[in-house]
Amino acid sequence: MDVTFTTSAYPPLALGFFGLGTGYLIWGIQEFLRWPPRGEAVDRALGTWGIWLPGFCQFVTGLILLIGLTWFEVFKEPPLYTAALAFSAYGIHWFALGWDRYRGNDPRVNVGFSLSFMVLGALGSLVFFTAHSWPVGVLFVGLFAVYAAKFVTFVGFPGVERVMGLIRLLTGIWCMYLTFAVTVDFSLGYKWPT
Repeated sequence: MDVTFTTSAYPPLALGFFGLGTGYLIWGIQEFLRWPPRGEAVDRALGTWGIWLPGFCQFVTGLILLIGLTWFEVFKEPPLYTAALAFSAYGIHWFALGWDRYRGNDPRVNVGFSLSFMVLGALGSLVFFTAHSWPVGVLFVGLFAVYAAKFVTFVGFPGVERVMGLIRLLTGIWCMYLTFAVTVDFSLGYKWPT
C-alpha cells in the first residue's frame, strides 16, 4: 500500500526564526550593552534561555522540516533542505552553548565550531540568494558574521565580543522581521519578502 501525503504550504519557519531571534536578542543585549553584567547567575540565566528558546525552537523546526522533506514529502521547495540543515544544526549548537554558559565551561574550546558554522552561514547565503530569497540570505550573512566575530573572540580578542553582541542584536531584529513576515504571509495571505 502506497501512502501519499498532501503537500503542506506551512513549513514551521516562523518557529525557528522566532527562537533564534529571541536568543540573539537576549544574548546580544548582554554582550553589546554588558547588561546585566556577567556573573554566575547571569550566565545560568543566559544558558537556560539558550537551551530552551533558540535551541529547542530551531531543533524542532529543523526536525519537522527534515522529516517533512524526506519521509513524508510534504514540503517540496528545495531551499527548505538548507533551512532544515541550518535549523537542526543551529538548534543543537544552542543546546551546547547554553549548557556551557550555564555550567561556566571554558568557551575557548568552541573555536572549531565557529569555523563550521561560518561555513553553514556561507552555504545558507549562497542557497537563499541564488533561490531569490534575499531576506533569508541576509539572515545567513548575519549568522556568518556572528561566527566570524565569535572565532576572533575565541582566539584571543575578547573586545570583539561587543561587536558580536551588536551583530546578534541586528540579526535578532531581522529574525523578528522574518517571523512577522512568514506569519502574516501564511496566516493572512500577505506577500512580504521572505
